[in-house]
Amino acid sequence: MKLSIGIVGLPNVGKSTLFKIITSQEVTIANYPFATIDPNVGVVPVPDERVDKLADLTHSKKRIPAVVEFYDIAGLVKGAYKGEGLGNQFLSHIRNVQAIVHIVRCFENGDIVHVEGNINPSRDIDTIEAELIFKDLDTIEKRLGKLEAEARGGDKQAKTNLDVLIKAKDILGRGELLAQMKDEQIIKELQLLASKPQIFLLNGRPEDVKDEVKEKIHRLGFEYLTADLNDMEAVPSLIRSAYAILNLISFFTTGEDETRAWTIEKGMKAPQAAGVIHTDFENKFIRAEVVNWQKLIEAGGWTQAKQKGWLKLEGKDYIVQDGDVIEVRHG
Repeated sequence: MKLSIGIVGLPNVGKSTLFKIITSQEVTIANYPFATIDPNVGVVPVPDERVDKLADLTHSKKRIPAVVEFYDIAGLVKGAYKGEGLGNQFLSHIRNVQAIVHIVRCFENGDIVHVEGNINPSRDIDTIEAELIFKDLDTIEKRLGKLEAEARGGDKQAKTNLDVLIKAKDILGRGELLAQMKDEQIIKELQLLASKPQIFLLNGRPEDVKDEVKEKIHRLGFEYLTADLNDMEAVPSLIRSAYAILNLISFFTTGEDETRAWTIEKGMKAPQAAGVIHTDFENKFIRAEVVNWQKLIEAGGWTQAKQKGWLKLEGKDYIVQDGDVIEVRHG
């Protein structure tokens, strides 16, 4: 399963700087809006000590961590949903990611221009969130007419989707986001921007961040990190937060050839998790040998874990846990 995150915010808040830090890729960074026009995409390994420890245990030739795709999306401005500042193009890039990192500039620096002329994080948050909402309202309006016609024709699914979108339109019209509706079929199909989970990255020092900004983010239902974007320590925290808000966990396979981390949704059963490794494993699943990664290391190997009774045979109803090391038996 691929984890994809879009980095969004106003121009000159630190998006491309963050992207450069986490991917070590050279991208255009300039002190003016729209230095980035096409989204830069970088694949970043997920920091996970468990991969290294398991690889050392089984003398793996390869170590393959889970990865995150980061999309550096060009700066949005007020009116982006109508096309201001190439906004429509930029907003469309957000549709394809699973989560959003919303960077908010909190630091003062007269040498770096702000698109609005002054530093006001609360206002900047409102600007970006409003653009997501307006774009979704536009998307919904375009779909409603078709659904209304299909519902009049007796299509039950169209009637369900119509009811969902009418409710979503009402929520967006109140200036609220759609986090509680993200699992609705039509919301997923339309990839509505206001339904995507967000992590706020407040660019500055802790003393730069006012309480009103923290309270605003909590009212929106999201978490925040405060970081100087020259600090590499922000990256692991950012990835951990992304896993948490997307309800993701990792399980592992390990052996002489390779040790690999696999990303799945929390609550996934063993056959579906096996299918992430290979589709045939899900279709022909018999059972799985499972042991917690720490227990495997403590035992000193697969055979020793089995002798201690720590290795379990699990069937099709087993729910995979974070940190499980799995060997799939299949037909």
